[in-house]
Amino acid sequence: MDVSQLIEVIAIYAIPVLFAITIHEAAHGYVARYFGDMTAFAQGRISLNPIRHIDPVGTILVPGLILAASAVMGSSGILFGWAKPVPVNYSALRRPKRDMLWVAAAGPFANLAMAMGWAMVLKIADWMPENEYSSPMKLMSTAGVTVNVVLMVLNLLPILPLDGGRIIASLLPIRAAWQYAKLEPWGFPILLILLFTNVLGVVLAPMVRASFHLIGAVFQL
Repeated sequence: MDVSQLIEVIAIYAIPVLFAITIHEAAHGYVARYFGDMTAFAQGRISLNPIRHIDPVGTILVPGLILAASAVMGSSGILFGWAKPVPVNYSALRRPKRDMLWVAAAGPFANLAMAMGWAMVLKIADWMPENEYSSPMKLMSTAGVTVNVVLMVLNLLPILPLDGGRIIASLLPIRAAWQYAKLEPWGFPILLILLFTNVLGVVLAPMVRASFHLIGAVFQL
């Protein structure tokens, strides 16, 4: 992959990635507000402005380095990154243990909805006659489905501080949930180890493929 191809890839993925992380994080804040926690709202995090959610390291530097390394090495892998977490005051929720499940699930659900939306755009692009607009639409919508499916599946892993870990903690009995929560400081190092040993890709691949097949079946892609 040369420089021009790298720029093309960035141009195709930029909008889907920004939408994916922005709506994912805003969804957490919106549901938290619904259940009584105004923290994210007060800090302006229930917003569709990507700048409010971008983490310079997690959203720009790390994905950029992975993309550049993939280009140099001629390989492809999981584009890993993160946004600034939306602040949630657990104690401000009306029923903290129950409500936190829905707050956590809101992000992956938003990604599923966006994946379906991009799949609809891809279907429309398939119906269009071949022209200078249909090809970029197909590429960007395919990227949109891919980004959102990967982000959804990744966040559903039962590892704190991922959304899947929050969901598991909400479902466990109180004592077990307390013990489980103590593992959170190890969550990010575990994710990095899984990423660089390619175990993360092996774990995610079947779930990502199943999600692609399901969306493809729904939209007959």
